[in-house]
Amino acid sequence: MRPFARTPTDRFDAPRARQGGVWLVLANLGHLLGGKAAAGVISLVYLVLVTHRLGAADYGVLVLVNAYAVLIGSLLAFSGFHGVVRYGGIALEGNDPAGFARIVRFMAVVELGCGAVAIVVAAIVAPLVGPRLGWSADTIRIATIYSLAVIATVRATPQGLLQIAGRFDLIGMHQAVSPLIRLVGALGVWIAGGGLIGFLTVWLVAAVAEGLAMWGFGLVAWRRLAQGERLRGPWRDAARQTEGFTRFILITNFDITVRELAPNLAPLTVGWLLGPAAAGLLALTQRATALLAQPTVLLSQASYAVLAGQVARGERAALRHTVWRSAGLALAVAVPIMLVLAVLGDRLLTIFGGSSFAGGTMLLVLVAAARTAGLASAPLAAGLTALGLPERSMAVGLVTSLGLYPLLPVLLWVGGVDGAGWHALLQNMIAILALAAMFLRDARAPAAVSA
Repeated sequence: MRPFARTPTDRFDAPRARQGGVWLVLANLGHLLGGKAAAGVISLVYLVLVTHRLGAADYGVLVLVNAYAVLIGSLLAFSGFHGVVRYGGIALEGNDPAGFARIVRFMAVVELGCGAVAIVVAAIVAPLVGPRLGWSADTIRIATIYSLAVIATVRATPQGLLQIAGRFDLIGMHQAVSPLIRLVGALGVWIAGGGLIGFLTVWLVAAVAEGLAMWGFGLVAWRRLAQGERLRGPWRDAARQTEGFTRFILITNFDITVRELAPNLAPLTVGWLLGPAAAGLLALTQRATALLAQPTVLLSQASYAVLAGQVARGERAALRHTVWRSAGLALAVAVPIMLVLAVLGDRLLTIFGGSSFAGGTMLLVLVAAARTAGLASAPLAAGLTALGLPERSMAVGLVTSLGLYPLLPVLLWVGGVDGAGWHALLQNMIAILALAAMFLRDARAPAAVSA
């Protein structure tokens, strides 16, 4: 399914293009959840191996090293996802494969260049922050090399290609790449009697493979969409020749950076103030609620291409229907899961992590509630971006991620590690209310879209 371009090469996709937006979102989400479900089962196995072998403190160090690399990557890397989907799709809609190829090349060059800078910065800064986060000298040495894990965050451009091509099956398959490598590696470390350094090595290999695999999958979509255009070719004039392109990609990238800042910064803040054991407990509660967290990202991915296609075709009423129904379905699925997690509480944490993780029931409930609100807000943010108004979502992200961040140390000081849960819940509740109000207003405006 190609939501934008309807050329002779994809007439077979026309029946699906005429389906309701909600059904297209659900079909896309089904492909993504299939891969994520397999990845989730695999993750549970290696999670039990790692947490029982390392305990809360060393598992916290593993989490902090990985969170550090991901944070630097999300801050400095450049996401080409929305620019490729929106403007690449518009170029295909206008039967302009050369323009499409130029946009994709431009985003790939920018993303790869920023990713390289992020790797260098992460390697330089690691020895400076490591001691404050409780890392040993050996951990700091491998954390410097672990900066290569930034590669896992440099994959937005090929993911955008897969979105336009409708290859959500490949995106779903990609979800299992890192967990499979982690499982095989964790089993090897377990059998060999290894510890923290061994698991860090496995996590690094999995991160690099995750990034490279997405670029490989992106080539499949490129061959279908580019209509004979070469991989290497003109790209420098993409921003100048595409009206509104520069502003759009800067805003959407900043929005993504801000939105990813809070979840990546929280464990580092907890580790900095309360130590690795507290960071390990927070990480385990986040993993236990991943059933709610991952669909937030996946629902945004599954819905954005559909919503952008509806906007491109001027189907404003269908857009509103798709967004509100998607948000409602997300809540209907998330609330029962949240209640189950609340009832099981400590039992889940001790099963997954062992006795050193006991006592985190309240944190688990708070994180689950925050995840639920975040899941319902994903279609609203995607709808605003599809309308060509990414600054709305960016403003909400600024307030919730940066504006509310100073409250996190205060809440940690008052309530211990539970303060991180209260902070996450406050962020997501404010976000969903603000996004809902903005979408309710902007989706009815007669001229909200700008090319």
